[in-house]
Formats: sequence, structure tokens, C-alpha cells
Amino acid sequence: MQETRSIAPGAQTRSSSFLLLWILVGSNVVEVAGSQQGIPLSVVKLWASAFGGEIKSISAKYSGSQLLQKELWAITAPRPGANSSSDAGASVKGGSRISPKSSAACPGAWDESGVARGGPRRYGESVQTAIRKRLQGPSLGAPCPEKYKELEKSVRVEEIDGMKLVKNLAVKMEEMFRRKAEATRRLVEAAEDAHHQHEENPDLQYEYFNAVLINEVDEEGNRVELGGEFLLEPNDHFNNLSVNLSLSVVQVPTNMYNKDPDIVNGVYWSEALNKVFVDNFERDPTLTWQYFGSAKGFFRQYPGVKWHPDEHGVIGFDCRNRKWYIQAATSPKDVVILVDVSGSMKGLRLTIARQTVSSILDTLGDDDFFNIIAYNQEIHYVEPCLNGTLVRADRANKDHFREHLDKLFAKGIGLLGEALTEAFTILSDFNQTGRGSLCSQAIMLVTDGATEMYDDVFEKYNWPERKVRIFPYLIGRESAFADNLKWMACANKGYFSQISTLADVQENVMRYLHVMSRPKVIDHEHDTVWTEAYVDSALNDKGGPSLTTTVAMPVFSTKNETKNQGILLGVVGTDIPLQELMKLIPKHMLGIHGYAFAITNNGYILIHPDLRPLYQEGQKRRKPNYSSVDLSEVEWEDKDDVLRNAMVNRRTGTFSMEVKKTVDRGRRVLKMHNDYYYTDIKGTPFSVGVALSRGHGKYFFRGNVSVEAGLRDLEQPDVALADEWTYCNTEEEHEHRHLTQIQAIKLFMTGRRPHLRCDRELIQEVLFDAVVTAPLEAYWTGLALNKSENSDKGVEITFLGTRTGLSRTNLFVPADQLSNRDFLTAEDKEGVFNADHFPLWYKRAAEQVPGTFVYSIPFSTALENKSVVLASTAIQLLDDRKSPIVAAVGIQMKLEFFQRKFWTACRQCTALDGKCSISCDHEDINCYLIDNNGFILVTEEPSQTGLFFGEVEGAVMSKLLQMGSFKRITLYDYQALCREYAGSSDSARTLSDPFSMVKWLLTELLIFLLEFNLYSWWNIDLSVKAQRPRGKTTMVPCDTEYPAFVSERTIKETTGNIECGACVRSFVIQQIPSSNLFMVVVDNKCDCSGALPVTMDPIEIMYNESLKCDRLKFQKDRKKPESCHPFHPEENAMECGSATHLSGALTAALLPLMAASVSR
Repeated sequence: MQETRSIAPGAQTRSSSFLLLWILVGSNVVEVAGSQQGIPLSVVKLWASAFGGEIKSISAKYSGSQLLQKELWAITAPRPGANSSSDAGASVKGGSRISPKSSAACPGAWDESGVARGGPRRYGESVQTAIRKRLQGPSLGAPCPEKYKELEKSVRVEEIDGMKLVKNLAVKMEEMFRRKAEATRRLVEAAEDAHHQHEENPDLQYEYFNAVLINEVDEEGNRVELGGEFLLEPNDHFNNLSVNLSLSVVQVPTNMYNKDPDIVNGVYWSEALNKVFVDNFERDPTLTWQYFGSAKGFFRQYPGVKWHPDEHGVIGFDCRNRKWYIQAATSPKDVVILVDVSGSMKGLRLTIARQTVSSILDTLGDDDFFNIIAYNQEIHYVEPCLNGTLVRADRANKDHFREHLDKLFAKGIGLLGEALTEAFTILSDFNQTGRGSLCSQAIMLVTDGATEMYDDVFEKYNWPERKVRIFPYLIGRESAFADNLKWMACANKGYFSQISTLADVQENVMRYLHVMSRPKVIDHEHDTVWTEAYVDSALNDKGGPSLTTTVAMPVFSTKNETKNQGILLGVVGTDIPLQELMKLIPKHMLGIHGYAFAITNNGYILIHPDLRPLYQEGQKRRKPNYSSVDLSEVEWEDKDDVLRNAMVNRRTGTFSMEVKKTVDRGRRVLKMHNDYYYTDIKGTPFSVGVALSRGHGKYFFRGNVSVEAGLRDLEQPDVALADEWTYCNTEEEHEHRHLTQIQAIKLFMTGRRPHLRCDRELIQEVLFDAVVTAPLEAYWTGLALNKSENSDKGVEITFLGTRTGLSRTNLFVPADQLSNRDFLTAEDKEGVFNADHFPLWYKRAAEQVPGTFVYSIPFSTALENKSVVLASTAIQLLDDRKSPIVAAVGIQMKLEFFQRKFWTACRQCTALDGKCSISCDHEDINCYLIDNNGFILVTEEPSQTGLFFGEVEGAVMSKLLQMGSFKRITLYDYQALCREYAGSSDSARTLSDPFSMVKWLLTELLIFLLEFNLYSWWNIDLSVKAQRPRGKTTMVPCDTEYPAFVSERTIKETTGNIECGACVRSFVIQQIPSSNLFMVVVDNKCDCSGALPVTMDPIEIMYNESLKCDRLKFQKDRKKPESCHPFHPEENAMECGSATHLSGALTAALLPLMAASVSR
């Protein structure tokens, strides 16, 4: 077996003469060896050279890349009298004059490839006139300095100061968050004032706008009760939903009565919020949804919008179990849940108990910690691995415990004393370690009865301080043991509830939250809380799911007579779409690969370009744990969490590391070195960071032109600005909402709207880009009008993008004839400038050798689009790694046109008689064209187009990897989804004994008849069923490892032989000049089909039980909330139950305890 490689010049420095001689000899051997195997390297070289020259000529000609490069060099050349001033306000460390080659300052004529002829156009001269002059003569004849007499510009390259950049960004974010918090505080004040003036009236009759019933009519066409006429108009600020900007609506959960006196009174006094809602929106037009969630269960929302039930006629939304409500209402807490699994709990009682525990878990947030213990005559940790400890109540941990709830079964007797002792011990020990919430503590007891009070246990572990609250939930209709359980609650500052049916679960579980909120209410502390990123599905967002954070504050009763009761009225909140946060990011300063990101105090991502909250891009289905993706799961190269922990602890600093960034939906990888800069956002629990890639990503190109010239070129029809970038903030004032970004820029720069908030620095740069790129518009137009050019319509679109988000496009075919109509539209998210990334074709071009083109078949979001090929190249000031990339240009061409050029080149040969010794038409060889990541662009088999080469030619790809022509790079995805077969649970076990079966059926039937309730059966929470899928495949979160492949740049050509049984298969791989492409010619006479394919399929990372346990126990760094209100000495602990009244004996038993507590 023999293989040789030709190494690119400069790849090995200071090499010995012997090594050079070896390479030269090796090159000659390649020729001979190749000839022996029937694949002459010289012929393949000829094909590659012919195709490379032809396709680069087409790409350069139609993109205008050489014209733009020369235009840029011309205006950046040093000249006498040039103004050297520059804006001083940018986040830069300094600047240097650009001194390109002197010949670039005086370009000659345009050639057919687009090389500039003549100088840049003069101010006051139209684009067309300037282009016409260049086209008419070989030169303008004037000395070079004279051509710039009227073109006075300042051009600088400046290094970006990352620390200054991130601090400026943090200040902007702080200001935006502060405005939202102030709006929320105004709602709190208005709500408390309105309630203070209201006198409860149990007979109050009041018609309000019910969110579900508005504009509804009955069968006779009359308005239904609570459903009056409510004007709704579409509003683009609210995702084109039809809303009412003057009024709010009220939503009442399906399982609650619309005219319950408590609800009617609450709705009545909270009408006062309407005025504040409207006033807030007028003050700050960037506000979106504002609302008040009542402790009674109703939800008042502004602006008014109609709600629609699901297919079952149900709206399951209850504001009281939303995270923003729970976080604002209570302090962080440590919770132990005790579940009775004695024999008396079997059947429906155990089902209700499971749902009760699940509902309790719903009320726990990321700042809380918990564990679940099942007890009968023994103690059983639901997750045995977590014996004696608590875990954070994040989504993954709660889901893990829910899976174990299904494994509970009832038998034996219940020994509650041992269970209570275990719970108190865990809470005490965990608290002493300094972990957990270090705030409130509670024990939730889910049981069907207690035969005694266990006052000895409470006296030993909880009295007299009573720091641990007890919340008993009596399951079933029996009340024999109610007194004992209620005494436990009252004696330990808790609350007793009885749950008879599944329909009772949620309402009864919620009551403990208001008890936990009492100390905060009595302290009258309006703590401001901020949620993690989430998608609220309460409304059908026509624009698709969008991530949001909420700022919320509690609302208290301020009436003197209820002060020691600590009555929570509810929570007010304001949504902040994270898209608004991303508009503050100066993307043009971050560079092509740079980005900004923010995290919460728990390390969860608030914004990050690599956060993937949906199952699939473009779909509305969210991943189960999308809101708790940790920074370490996307910046996974930081193995020691240095960056994450520093940001969680709200430090300011820098960090640096090598990273592997994936693009094109994870199919391609770019290796780079990132510098990170981070700081905290004052007044919030968030921290923000920016990442700048070293090299061209740390440098910025700055130039100035006159406003008149810039605006003229900016308003050309082929120009567009990045949709999601903010040049001018048109959202802050209602009068500016109708303006496009270009219109706003014009009004601002001409002084006609001085109050517009615009980024003057960015606008000056975008005007500069508009002037510099203006000649391309006329050049492209000239090509399009020339009938002799592009006669077969092979080139369809040419496009340009600059680092300021400016883009230009030109169609060479009618729009309805485009092969890929999604390209450069909002549907093509990776192909356009977005709030968090540059276009893919721009990113990939930036990492190519300057002057070369990168070619690819785009992967669309649905099926791969195999009808077109994209070619793009970067425009750089100098051939220098530190020289900024100021633009990228490219073309879209038909795949068929591109392939035809390839096959034509492959028919060439050096034989004088024209008889080629080898041809891609021969059956004995297979010819492929692949890119630098191994994807096939051209092959004789059309179905293989777009596939990874290793899937088609596994043996050859394996050899290329072995020889070093390609490298395998291992990547990790901690947001992956894997298929899991959900089989039947223990409820489907076979009952083999017929007598056991009869006994079981009779027992279950008796319990069912005793406890059956039609209402609870009809309103059973559908989520109970959803949590336990049976016999079907589901997608579940998982961690995966997968490969990506990259060619070795220094290796230009390689030959190799592969032993396949009794024969040897040879191949040649040759780089296509000035591109990212390789021609691969494979001998087809030897069958290697038995070789395993090389795939890019992800492999799930499987964790053994020990490692799973370690991962559950491991607690990452987190910053605890500063506010904590665990208890208050004035709290009225006698408000402790909702079922029967305490018997006289138990009241007498409690009085001494209460008196002793008060005296202390």
C-alpha cells in the first residue's frame, strides 16, 4: 500500500533540505504510482485547475468581488490633506492608518472579472454617471491625488476594547430593565391603594370583560353574560394579535366560578389598574403585556385580548402556579415532601397523592431545594441515590422525581414519627452545610391520616423557634384524623388542607404559598423578582414562540385590621421579550463570530445564540428543559466552569479559551480563539458577557463620508438593513412606530427628528458602507442588461453584506424563476443578518484564505435544498489576520449549471490525439466534488448530492482521516433530544391468580364508588395523562456526542490505496484552486462496499447509575437571592386550616403553645 501527499508552500517553516527533497521526490512518485493504478495525478490536476479557474472567474465576475476590493483599497490609500479625525466615542483601544499597496490607489480599467477602472466617484455625481465614465475610457487621465480632491474621508482600523464594550452594554440593559421595574412598581402602588379603599361586599354584582366570553353571542344572537362588545384591532407591537389598548380583560380558570363573590370583589377594585396600564404604555411604548395575578385566582391582562379554550373547551392557565407569581409571593425554601404509602393509601388515594406531590413540585422554582420520602413501616427515598440530602428544584430534577412517583405502591402500616424525624434531620443537616436556600423550610405531609399528634417530635426538632413549617394534606373524604393533622399545622405555623378528589388538588396545594408569603407581607417588602427565560403559552402567539423574562412584584393588603394576617392580594408583572434585549447589542462591534450573552443567578441562559428552545427551528413545540439550559452546556469547552462561576457570582473580568463553534445546523465547525468580557447588570440577578474572536474579530474598520452622499446611496432600491438590528429606536415613541430604519436614519441625520434615539456611530458607518458599495449596483445592472452574459441563467442572484448589517442584492432572473426563493428572506434564518449572528455565507467566507471563494449547497430548515449552490468571498482591507473583514459578496447559481461546469472540465486531457486515458465518464472510476467539511456537491448519482462523503465512500473517507487529509472533531450537544420508547408501567402488570384478580377488582370498585366524583373525573388534569405516555416513542432530553470533519488546509493533493479483500482500491484527492472544494477520483474496479460508512450521526452519552447519581448530587455554583423572609414574630399562626374547625380539646392543647410563643 502506498500513499503520498503534496504539502502547501509555507506549511512547514525552517524545514531541512532533506525534507524538501523528500517532498519533491514524493511528488514524482505520486505521478508514477497514480499511473500504475490508472488514475494519473496530472490529469486530475488538470481537471481541478480547469474547473477552479472557470468557477472562480464566474464567481468573481458576477459578485463584483474584485471591483469592491479595488474600490476599498482606492479610498483607503493615504493621500495628502486627508482628514485623520475619527470618532472618539467607540469602544476601541486605539487606531492605525491603513497603508495598502500603492498600486491599489490608482486602479486601471475594469476587466471582465470586475476589476476597477478609474477612481472612485465624486461627491455630487450619480452612481450611473460615475460608472458610465469608468466604462467609457481606460482611465480618467488625472493624477491619482486629484481624483480624491473631493473625497475627504477618515479611515481607521481600531482594536475593540471588549471590557468597555460589555460595560456599556450592561448600562443599556440596566436602563431598560429599570424602566420596566418602575412601570411594575406603579402598578403595585395603584393596586394596594385601590384595595385599601374597597369594602368587601358579598352581594356585589358587577359586569366585567371576561377574556373568554367577550364578543360571544348565544344561539339567538344576544351577547352572553360577561361577554359584552369589546373592540379589538390587530397591533404589530403585539405580534399582530387583535388587542384593545384602552382596556384590560379578566381570565378566570375553568374550574372556578366566574361570579364567585371573592372574584367579583377583586375584579371590581382592580379595575383601577386600567388607567395605570394605559399610562405605563404611553410612557414606555416598548412595554408589552402588563398584568395582575390575584391570589383568588383571576388574571387581569393588558392590553385586552380574547382567549380561546383548547379542543376540550378548557383553559388550564392559573396565574398562581406561574413562576413569576411564585417567586414574587414567597422567599426561597427548602422542602421535604413526605408521602404515605401504607396499605390504606392504595387505589384512588395513591393517585390523588401522586398528583398532589406533582402539584407541589410545580410550585417550586430554581431557587428552591427539595426531596421526596415515601414511608410506611420503613423510610423509602423516592430517589435512593439522594439519601439524606436535597437537590435544586430545576426542571430536570423535578421531572426525574415525577418518573419515580409512578413506582410508588401502597402496602404495610404507616410510621409517621420516623418519617418526620428523617425530614427534620435532613433540613437541619443540609442547612448547616451552607447549601440550599438558607431561608424558609417546610415539610409537606401527604397522608390519609395520623393517629397521634407527634408533639414529642416537634418539641425535639422544631420548638420553640418553629422554623420549619408543616403543611399536612389529608387525602380522601374521611375526617377521622383531621384534628390531629390540623393541630400539626397550627402548632408549626403551617396550613392544613383536605383533598378529596383530583379536582381539589391544585386549589388546595396553592394555599401553602400564601402562608409562606406572610412574613414578606408583614415586612411590607416589595421585592422585585426576575424570571429566567421562558415561553408563555397562555396566548396563541401568531408570530411563533418568543422567549420572555418577567419582572414581578407582590401586592399586599395595607389595611390595619389585617396587618398581622399578612394577606397577599396577588402579584403584578410585566413581560420583557428578550428580542428587545438583543436589540441593545452592538452587533457591528462584535464582529462576524462575536456575540453577546446573559445568564441568571443560577447560571441559566437568558440570551445566547446557541440556545435552542424548540424541538425544531420553525416549530412551536418547546423542549421540556428549554428554560434551564446552563451556560456550561453551550460553552462546554470551559471544563472548569471558570467563566460560568465568575458570571454567576456577579464579577467583572475577562476569560479566554479555544472554542469549536458549529454552523449550518451543527453540520460544520469553525475553530477559533475567543476572548470573553463579562460584568453584572445592576438591579437584576443577571450578568452579561461578550465574546470576541481573536484576529479580524478584534478589529474594527471605521470611515466617514458626507451625510448627503451616504443618504443618497442608502436609499437605493437594492439596499436593505438588518431587520433585527437597531439603528434608530422607533419603538420608544408612538409617533415613530411607522418608520422604517432607513426613514428614521434620514430624519435623524437631517435634523428633522432630533428626539429620535439613534446610534450615530453605527449610522455613520452604514452610510460609509453605502457609498463604498454603491458602484456594485451599476456594475450588476450592466451585467444583467448585457444579453451576451449569463444567457443560460445559471447565475440567479448576486448579493453583498457589510459588517454594519447593510446588504445589497441583484436578481439576474425574475423572482418567480428562482430555484431557491427562501434565500435572503426571513424564512432563511441562517442566510440573513439576525440579532445574534451574521449570515452563514458571511461567516464561512471570513474563515477562508483571502481572495478565495467558499462554495456550498445550503441546508434549508426543512428538507435540504439541492437545487442551488452558493459561492461567497470575504472582502478584507489587507492580506493580514488582523485586518478587519468589512464585507462579503457572493452569488447563488443553479446546481445544474455548477455541475455542468464540473463535468465539462473533467473531459479535458493532455493527450495530443484527444484520446484521454481516463475520464469521469468511464465506469471504472467515480468522480466526486466535495467541500472542506466533506459534503458532496457533484456526483454521478443525483441522490448522493448533499450527503456526507463518508456515507457514500466509507473506505476512502476512513483512509483520508488516517492520512490526515481530513480531521475528525468531536463535539457535544447538551440540548439534544433522543427517542425513548415509553413502555407500559406497573399498572399493566398481569394478574395471574384469578382469585387475586377478583379481590383486586372488588377492592378497587369499592374505593371508586366511595370516592368517585363526576366533576373531578370530568375535570381531571390532562397533564396527569401526559406525564405518563404508554407504549409510544417520545423525544426526551439527552446528551450526545457527534463528529464534524474539516480538511487540512496545508495538504493540497493526496493519493492512496485501500486493501479490500483480494484487491486494492486507489484514489486521488486534489484541491480545487481558490476554493474550499476538493475533487476526489476513486477507482471503481475494486469493490469496497463491505467497509463501514463514516457518518455524522450523534451518539447518546450513556451514564451509568453511579454517574447519574453523582450528576444529581452535584450542585453548581449559584448566587442566592439577597432577600429572605422566613418568618415574622407578629404572624398570626391561628390561620392554619381550611377543613373542619378545631375541636375544643385540641384548641385547649394549642393555647399554651401559642401563649408561650407570643411571650418569647
